[in-house]
Amino acid sequence: MMAPVVRSFGPAAVLIETADVLALQAALGVPSAGITDIVPAAETVLVCFDPSSIAPSAVRAWIDRALTHAADVDDADAGLLIEIDVRYDGPDLSAAADAAAVSVATLIDDHQRARWRVAFTGFAPGFGYLVAEDWPHRVPRLAAPRTRVPAGSVALADGFSGVYPRATPGGWQLIGTTDVVLFDPERTPPALLSPGARVRFRDVS
Repeated sequence: MMAPVVRSFGPAAVLIETADVLALQAALGVPSAGITDIVPAAETVLVCFDPSSIAPSAVRAWIDRALTHAADVDDADAGLLIEIDVRYDGPDLSAAADAAAVSVATLIDDHQRARWRVAFTGFAPGFGYLVAEDWPHRVPRLAAPRTRVPAGSVALADGFSGVYPRATPGGWQLIGTTDVVLFDPERTPPALLSPGARVRFRDVS
């Protein structure tokens, strides 16, 4: 596995390239005074800070300590657990199973058994990119994206799973639907899924 790479990202941010974003997030823990934001992505973590409150060298030392401890982090059973009831009735369910070279029943069972975590968020408010070390399948994106994917669609793409929080275009393979509200601007916080949260899918077909 490639060692993490740390580099300055302008005068008030540091970018860490890492193959284990979740472990680094857990190791960073509660931000030090002067850290204004921590933004995870697929293979990077952006740490933003206020140079008037904390020196760049102190930020780098904090990150280096976290990287030292990240290898020892076992966060599989830590973090908020969110259970999502799913009807496995998606239009791409059979095609996704074929792409994974398993039966539909096996794909559904594996999807429920996997210990999903929110690696990062993006694409649309409330959309979480879910990863799981025990998810054995890589399902390709659609060759031609749909112009409209209904809200609540449970989907697969590459090594990720996700739930569309609202109707949008999308190219992921749809395997089910849920009534869970992923984003509500009147709720605190508005997004149900946040980086690091655990997710468990339950079949209510």
